[in-house]
Amino acid sequence: MNTMKSSSTSYHNIEEYIALFPEDVQKKLEEIRSTIRAAAPEATEKISYQVPTFFLHGNLVHFAAFTHHISFFPSSSGVQAFAQELAVYETSKGTIKFPIDQPVPLDLIRKITEYRVAENLAKAKSKTTQKQRS
Repeated sequence: MNTMKSSSTSYHNIEEYIALFPEDVQKKLEEIRSTIRAAAPEATEKISYQVPTFFLHGNLVHFAAFTHHISFFPSSSGVQAFAQELAVYETSKGTIKFPIDQPVPLDLIRKITEYRVAENLAKAKSKTTQKQRS
């Protein structure tokens, strides 16, 4: 059984999303949320692609719970930049899967989120500079 709720399940914010899961999973999701919030205090929270999302000059990171893992979505650049540290986890182009029965590597999530903040801020600054030149 997949604990990820279907798209027909109605939730409008991250609190409602987290509340859909068993207490032990809720705790992990709240820890991830707090870690991201601390690493990206200026980011806003929303639901995007039916999962919790942090937004700062574009999508920053997403996370979601499934039956056997919690996925963290820091974009392909976030996965590539930390490939060595992520070698012990299952990854794909823009996704990291943390086994649900193991501690979540919050320090690694913090570092990846900080990397993504710097990346999004640099992109935003570059766009502003380009607009000023036009």
